[in-house]
Amino acid sequence: MSEQTPPAPAPAAAEPLTETQIADLDELAEGAPRVGIIMGSKSDMETMEKAGKVLEENGVIHEIRVMSAHRDPEMVAEYCKNARMRGLKVIIAGAGLSAALPGVAAAHTDLPVIGVPLSSRMSAAGGLDAILSVAQMPPGVPVACVGLDNPRNAAHLALRILSA
Repeated sequence: MSEQTPPAPAPAAAEPLTETQIADLDELAEGAPRVGIIMGSKSDMETMEKAGKVLEENGVIHEIRVMSAHRDPEMVAEYCKNARMRGLKVIIAGAGLSAALPGVAAAHTDLPVIGVPLSSRMSAAGGLDAILSVAQMPPGVPVACVGLDNPRNAAHLALRILSA
């Protein structure tokens, strides 16, 4: 007769970070990117790099990544959940058409998310579909929305957030 080991206790739910713990994370992330720029498609890179240029001109370290809220939602969730731990303070998310990326990013982080609606040849009404998708967020999932195809303004808003 074999003995069965009792099941391991379930892990405790993660508790919110204290101000001291957040300060410790900030110290660990010295020299890490402060702004994450994400976009749904490689075709958005030329437009979204304009945000990076503004940040670079102002001495702000940033990173640029392509990740789709529709094709790889787990990657987006993981990126956003770990953003603060890696030193990010703001996320700029650019997407077109249904433009789900900014909202999905905001659902997985407590950092400020700035949405950049992007137009394309497939856009409805000249990009209105993307504008409405970014601007109309449910309660508790805030996304700041800048103008259509305007990542520069997203970078300027990120600079203001960083200096607040």
